[in-house]
Amino acid sequence: MTAANTITLTRIALIPLFIIFLYVDLPYANLIALLIFSIASLTDGIDGYIARKYNQVTNFGKFIDPLADKLLVTAAMLIFVEKGRMPAVMAVIILSREFIVTSLRVVAISQGKVIAAARSGKIKTATQIACIIVMLSPFASFVFLGLKLNDIAVWAMTLVTLYSGYDYLKNSAYLITGETSNN
Repeated sequence: MTAANTITLTRIALIPLFIIFLYVDLPYANLIALLIFSIASLTDGIDGYIARKYNQVTNFGKFIDPLADKLLVTAAMLIFVEKGRMPAVMAVIILSREFIVTSLRVVAISQGKVIAAARSGKIKTATQIACIIVMLSPFASFVFLGLKLNDIAVWAMTLVTLYSGYDYLKNSAYLITGETSNN
């Protein structure tokens, strides 16, 4: 097991701990959940850096790293939906984008092609993490321009995710339609 993959697996192992602290009724439990989420999110950049710098890129890492990101973000979103802090429709939009892009990647692989992470996908991930951190923070209920920061974060996450999904579809539609790629 490479160091990079161990770090990724640690991110996954932190998810149940993150969830527990969102449910327990202890002093500072939400702040501890915020800290756990932040640490787990930071490991995403660290494992990628280590994998590239020390030539530890593996097929397992290519599989588990994006899965770990999606599990962490999905866990947070589902809890926000349950607690009434995020409309279910927005969570469905975000999760649908993940299923669509993953399906596009499966189709690409079946055709001997690879859909690399697009810039919009990286921005989407960073936005989701930043927005979830805001939503977990004590500042989530602050009002800015007549809206709670929590609501601004939900909208930002959803809109950036929608754009990213559009970007992937626009650039990969040829895989489904059978037309030739412009790339």
